[in-house]
Parts: sequence; structure tokens; C-alpha cells
Amino acid sequence: MINESTLSLLRLMSDGSFHSGESLGALLGISRAAVWKNLQQLADIGIQVESSRGLGYCIAGGLSLIDKKTLANCLPDNLLQQLDMISVLPVIDSTNKYLFDQVNADQNTAIKSICLAEMQTGGRGRRGRVWQSPFARNLYLSIAWPFDNGIAVMEGLSLAVGVAIAEALEELGLPDTSLKWPNDILYSGAKLGGVLIEIVGDMSGQCHVVVGVGLNVAMPEQFMLDVDQAWTDIKSLLPENNELPSRSEIAGIVLKHLLTLLSDYQDKGFAFYRQRWQRKGAYCNQEVSLVTPSKVVTGKMLGVSETGAVILMVDNTEMHFVGGEISLRVNQ
Repeated sequence: MINESTLSLLRLMSDGSFHSGESLGALLGISRAAVWKNLQQLADIGIQVESSRGLGYCIAGGLSLIDKKTLANCLPDNLLQQLDMISVLPVIDSTNKYLFDQVNADQNTAIKSICLAEMQTGGRGRRGRVWQSPFARNLYLSIAWPFDNGIAVMEGLSLAVGVAIAEALEELGLPDTSLKWPNDILYSGAKLGGVLIEIVGDMSGQCHVVVGVGLNVAMPEQFMLDVDQAWTDIKSLLPENNELPSRSEIAGIVLKHLLTLLSDYQDKGFAFYRQRWQRKGAYCNQEVSLVTPSKVVTGKMLGVSETGAVILMVDNTEMHFVGGEISLRVNQ
């Protein structure tokens, strides 16, 4: 974990400029030796610090740290006032786990909370896959939200969340993202982000959903050397004359769309979002394979149903498949 002294050092150095050890120590109220010790901790979380005799230390390119005030300014008052808590944590195992544990500890209380992290040490994707989460480079956030009538009212939620993220990306200047069933955000077939949905509580009554979102903002290539699929990030996709927004602004816009979705999803359901998903759906009218634990089903993808099931035409028969342990692969 990062201590408060190291976090304060990060904030001072996030501008990307050189700072002398003496000036850093004076601003932090610590010795130059303590500054050096804190700088060593930055290396432990993957942050490279450059040093130059006579100039001091810098983080090349700087860091875009999450600022809660900037984030909150992106949210309409009616959404902001519904929230019980916004947590911004420097390092955590998983934002989803943080909120899952919080809700699980008091299942009798309806909690509407957000958790964001600068870095995750145990970030997870769907089916337990590792989600690479380097410090202050991407977006790692989760929302806990209560539902009254169990999982039945959450049908298609992961797809609707994808729609909300895609529309947030449009607002950020990326109109051409697509959605891979059931939970990936793509750009030209390369993965830009993903969604992880977890449920806590009574599956037929009062429960909470924890919606986790990972979105690549400025992913360093060295973190993706072992990733076996094409990937991209917002920084790479923005037109050259578009400045990359801060991670706080990106988080605020994404959260605005997600909270709007969650605030009335229980009443509207996925049917309200289905056509918007269809317009963004990747691989519609293409041959795909659905890989299940027991078999592989191949057919033409027709889109999704009003409950969020993927629809395939298999041997002239229309078949519907729901989520779970199913992966979709496009046939080349």
C-alpha cells in the first residue's frame, strides 16, 4: 500500500516537471533521506522516476491522478445527491471486491456507492481473467446499486452498461466504438474496455449489483506484452488535435452515463436499450462461434433479444443464448 507521504509526493510530482529533493522535502515536511525512501516506493508500483544532477527528480510525462472534485463536477446534482459515498483509493486489490465486501457486510441497507482506484493489484475481468491495472494510467471503477426485485429485473444489464460506456465515449470524441456480447467495448476489433457484473443479496428480493468497469486510457505497452488479444486505448484513438481529457473528466463522464442508466433500469429494463445496443453491436450478421463449457455452437449472429440473449441463426433455426460461461468468437 502507498502511505500518505508517498501519495503527497505523487501529487507534487504529477506535473511531470523536475523537483529537487530539497524542495520536495520542504513541501512535505520530511528529510531528503525520507524523500529518497518514498521515491523508492514509487518504483514498487511501476512508476518510473527520472533523476538529473542539478535538476532533481521527475515523472516523465506526469500523471493524471483522479480528483474527486473534478469528477463530481461532471455529475448532475440529481445523480450526485443519490450517492452515499465516492471513494478514490490509491492502491486496492479490486474496486469490485471493495464494494462487494461493503455491501455484503450490511445487506439490509440499500447502498449507492462508487469506488475508483489509481491502481488494482487484483483486477479481474470476466471468468476470473486478470485485468491489467497500472497506476494512474487507465480507469478502474465500480458502482454498488440496490435492486428491489432480485436478478429478474437485471436481465441484460451488462449489455446496457456497455451502451452507456459507448455513449460516454461518443461524448469524449470516440463515436466508432462497438460492443461485443456480452461485456466488451471494442474499437476496430481491439479491446478498449470491459464490464464485470456481480450480485450480492437475495436473488429473488432485495439485492445489490456491483458494476465494475475497466477502460484503457493511456496503457503502457509493457503491461500488455502477455495479453493474447488486440487492445487499444483512448489516447491512441483520439484525433491528433484532440487533447486527452484528464482521467477525472473521463471518469466523471462515464459515471454520469452509468448512474443515469442505473437510476431507472429497474423500470425500463434492457428493452429500452436494445436498439441502441444493436447499432453498436460487433459482429452482427457475421458467422460467430459460441463456446460453452460443453460444446461450440456456430451460426450467424442476428443481434440480441429484449432480455439481452444473443441470437444466432443455426441451420435455419433462430436460437437464443444467455450469458454465464459463454464466450463469443468471430469466425475469420
